[in-house]
Order: sequence, then C-alpha cells, then structure tokens
Amino acid sequence: MDSNHQSNYKLSKTEKKFLRKQIKARHTLLRHEGIETVSYATQSLVVANGGLGNGVSRNQLLPVLEKCGLVDALLMPPNKPYSFARYKTTEESKRAYVTLNGKEVVDDLGQKIILYLNFVEKAQWKELRPQALPPGLMVVEEIISSEEEKMLLESVDWTKDTDNQNSQKSLKHRRVKHFGYEFHYENNNVDKDKPLPGGLPDICDNFLEKWLREGYIKHKPDQMTINQYEPGQGIPAHIDTHSAFEDEIVSLSLGSEIVMDFKHPDGIAVPVMLPRRSLLVMTGESRYLWTHGITCRKFDTVQASESHKSGIITSDVGDLTLSKRGLRTSFTFRKVRQTPCNCSYPLVCDSQRKETPPSFPESDKEASRLEQEYVHQVYEEIAGHFSSTRHTPWPHIVEFLKALPSGSIVADIGCGNGKYLGINKELYMIGCDRSQNLVDICRERQFQAFVCDALAVPVRSGSCDACISIAVIHHFATAERRVAALQEIVRLLRPGGKALIYVWAMEQEYNKQKSKYLRGNRNSQGKKEEMNSDTSVQRSLVEQMPDMGSRDSASSVPCINDSQEGGCNSRQVSNSKLPIHVNRTSFYSQDVLVPWHLKGNPDKGKSVEPFGPIGSQDPSPVFHRYYHVFREGELEAVCGTVSDVRILQSYYDQGNWCVILQKA
Repeated sequence: MDSNHQSNYKLSKTEKKFLRKQIKARHTLLRHEGIETVSYATQSLVVANGGLGNGVSRNQLLPVLEKCGLVDALLMPPNKPYSFARYKTTEESKRAYVTLNGKEVVDDLGQKIILYLNFVEKAQWKELRPQALPPGLMVVEEIISSEEEKMLLESVDWTKDTDNQNSQKSLKHRRVKHFGYEFHYENNNVDKDKPLPGGLPDICDNFLEKWLREGYIKHKPDQMTINQYEPGQGIPAHIDTHSAFEDEIVSLSLGSEIVMDFKHPDGIAVPVMLPRRSLLVMTGESRYLWTHGITCRKFDTVQASESHKSGIITSDVGDLTLSKRGLRTSFTFRKVRQTPCNCSYPLVCDSQRKETPPSFPESDKEASRLEQEYVHQVYEEIAGHFSSTRHTPWPHIVEFLKALPSGSIVADIGCGNGKYLGINKELYMIGCDRSQNLVDICRERQFQAFVCDALAVPVRSGSCDACISIAVIHHFATAERRVAALQEIVRLLRPGGKALIYVWAMEQEYNKQKSKYLRGNRNSQGKKEEMNSDTSVQRSLVEQMPDMGSRDSASSVPCINDSQEGGCNSRQVSNSKLPIHVNRTSFYSQDVLVPWHLKGNPDKGKSVEPFGPIGSQDPSPVFHRYYHVFREGELEAVCGTVSDVRILQSYYDQGNWCVILQKA
C-alpha cells in the first residue's frame, strides 16, 4: 500500500477518540436499551447524550437539529440520556450525522455535552397507555388570584420569631413552619396533646371557608404546614399517618409549579403537575394508599404543549421537555383526627392493623442501637446458614467486575461470605464486613478480608480503582447514615474510580414484572405463618431471603455524633415496634423488620434469644433484620447529595435499585 493511499486511513487522535466514543455509545444503546443502530443512512437518528435524562431540553436540542434540515419528529423519552430525530429526507439526516456528531451543546445547567449520532431504522418509542389520576385525587387550577398569592407569600416571615414554636424548624433540605400542631416528619404524625399556640393564621380563614362551601374539604383544617422548596429540593415519598388526620389533605402551590410523584404499592407511578396557584386535594385511595413525594432535582419533565397545565405528565415522547424549577412555597392543610381511622385499606392503616405504629430512630444513638441489635447481632448468629444460601453471583455485578482493567484495586465494602472476591482473578480485591463470623468464612476461602465499620474503613483515601457495595446500605437506619456510608465509599476511590451500589427496592413489581422475591418459594417445606398473640402481627417464618433481597454482608458503623438529649436504652430500641414484613409479599413500609428462620441448632456455648412469636414451639429461632427499602429515584437522590461524584448508570435488577457512580 503506497503512502498516499495509507494516509487516507490515518486518523488524528481527536478523530480516534471520537470514533471510540461513538462506537461505545452504539454498544451502550444496544446493551442497555435494546436499540439497534445501522451502518447505512436512514431518515432517523438516535442522539446519544441528547436526552431529557442528562439535562437537554426540547427547546435546546430542536434548534440544533433543525439547522441540518426539517425535523419531522423529535421523540424524547422521560429520564433517558438519548432522543430520536426523524428528518424529512435521508439527505438531511446524513447532513446532521456529519455536522452534529461530536458537537458540543450546553444543557440547562450550563454544562457542555457532546452529542453522538447513529442511524436507526425507525425513530420510535413504545408508548405507555394513558394513566388516570389516583382515585380521589383532584387538582384545581387557579384556586386563588395572583394578588391573593402575593398576599399569602408576603405573610410568611422566615426571618423573625426564631424562638417561637410556630417558627421555622431546622430541616436540612427545606424551610418549614407549623401552625396548629407541629407535623413530625419522622413518623408523618402530630402530637395531639401538644397544640401550638395561636392556631392557624387569620389570613387563611376566608380561603378555607370558601373551599368548605365549594366542597373541596369537609372539615375545617386545624393544622397547617408551610414548606419552602428551592430548586433541587424535595420531600421523600410518604403517606400521612391514617390515625393522625381526617380524610382530605389539601395543598396550595405558590410561587412556582412542581411535579409531584404518586406511587401505588404495586409499583405504579403517576407524575402529576401541580401548577402555580393550584390546589391539590387528596381523599380516599390517593390519600390512604398512594405515597406522594417530590424528587430532588432542578428540572422536571413536563408536557411541551402550552395547553397542558395540570394533571398527569403523559408518556407522549413527542411532547415532553424540561421545565426549570422555581422557588415554590406550599401551604398544606389537615384536620387532626380525634377518632380511630376506619378507612377501606386496613392492611396499611395503623388504626386497624392492631399493632403499635412503627417508631423510627430519632437520633444517631438510637439508630446505632437499632442496627446493633437487628443487624450486627443477627448476622453474627446466622452467618453459617446465611453463607450457605449465598453462592450464586449476580450477572450484572459479575459484568461490572470483569470489565475493570487488569490489576485494578477493588474494595468490596460489606463482602459477606466473599462470593464476589474471587470473580475476576486479574483484580486485587479486598473485602471488609461488620460480621467477624462472615469474615472468618472469607478467610477460610483464602480471600483477603477484615472486620471494620462501613463508615470507618481503614484504607487510604483515593487508593481504590473501584468499590462495590452489594445489599448493604439499606441496613442503615437513618438517611444521614446512608449518605455517610456512600461518602466513605467515594473517599476510597481514586479520581475517575467507579463504584457499584445495590440496595433492596420497595417496588418488587416493576414494569409489570414481579421480582424473584415475589415469584419464588424455593423451598416450601418448613415454612409457615403464625400470629403473635400479643401484637397480632402476621409473621412469615421463612428459611431465607433471595440472594439480593437479603444482604450479602453485615456492615455498619459505630455511633457517631450521639445526641445527648433523652437517653435511650436497648429495651426502648427493642420495643420500637417496626412493622414485621410478611415474606414474599409487597412492601407497605420502607422501614421494616424482615424474618430469618435459622436452620439447625444455634452454635453451642452462645447465648441466643430467638426473636420468634411469643409461645412459639418452633425449635428453630426466628431472627429479624432491619431494612430500609428504597423507592425508585431515592438511591440516585442520595448519591446526588455526595460531592465529587456523577452517576454513570442507574437500573433495576430483580427487586433492587442499582447505580454505577464515578468520582470526579
């Protein structure tokens, strides 16, 4: 081959880099989304990095594409980092392919993003059926005038009366004021014996009387909470406690619109637009059974058409864009209930379940004690039986480990019995776990492992090329401790290092598919259900959890920053009465105790107190482990609070929420 001919095949470093990234984008689309690109020109293109999921709005992308020709359709699937563009002619799409590949665009956050284009046969996206609002939910637009909105906003003084009981409370993610009764976010309840002085502000009377006359509410509220949300702030998904408040709960949106997410226990999610000056009314099923929350983000996926103001955000990918959030203030009104709730949802009703409502740890000390009793001690006792059920590695975790470069240093934080430590012989892997007995099993298998706390890993900062944390973080009892566990993982990573995180999902049915946990009773022998005669809590005495639903480790941390207020002893923690989950069923609470039926006799010489039903004659003790099961988007939101990281990928894997993150 002569030099002139050979020079035609030489690429610059920049061109080679671009080609590698374009090929990588092509493979990623096929592997993770099932989108197959083609090597010949068509009218349709898939635009990698040009999606709502990575901050590119329709208003930004469409003008860029239209510079190359007439765009017939621009389809932007929600939460996806790509979009589809269909041009009028193949010539125009070829022009876009040549002109825009490798082109920088600026997303809505001002960050530069490089587009990678590939041809596809058709620009299409499977449309979901139109959803209905949750039963009992209503959004009333323009319930007040702009003048009334201004008056209400000006009536809220966030600067004075800092010592007043009604004044702003210290919440990490937003500012809040309570009137009538203080709303306790740790249990979504109020203390009925401690009303706040002054009642509701007089300025609210006219509005409440009007809503009573118009039938939006049946009871005049005696409790009000004012929340102020800056862009990027939100509130976790929750249900206001049944026994605390009457049927209707109404919320007035001021200052800015917002998308609120409603979720059914079966996994159905309905995003609902709440316009500025609108009133959200929740009654019946939407109030008692569906959770509601606001995801922490600065942009919402909304309808692009001007005619769509309130209600469901549909799945019409040809009519979706991003809307930048503004400063929103909500006035939420409730009527405190004086009699037990007799709603039609007894399974999730604290008045009808005949059990003590769950109490969540109110301090780091209480959380530490809860973890000590319901995580650490349990795994020390069940380590041998637990290990015998943990032998099959999960494919996506194996894929992550095998894709790492040869010679990488990898830490498995919460390694359990070490089933992932020997997956890739080309890596230098170390494991750590809170359980001495599980670490001993690792050492018997000739793996490098040691005992430590997940918030105090004795490894130098920035020394790991990668970390994995599989089914561990869901054992931490407070949001702060879960964030701290992630921060410790990030500390271990070198710049550019990656971490794979798995947590158990509340949604055990996703995309109309049941998880293995719901589908499988791998061994029905010896499983039975009993009723605790004292607490009337149904308990399923099952042998074991599925591989990922039950953790692969027992990592936790010692108590830090203990509150000195209100001492708490172990008996108080033991009697916290968290709900005991019935195995192989959907979750109805995020914070639960999950049974483990220990097979065989406990080790001799050890003092074991079974956590089984009182009066049970079952010779095998039943232990209960604490879990915080994560809702969709919650893991990403937690990762978003950790500095110097970006999420490379998030996905759902057989009843678990998963992220791959990278240290900046």
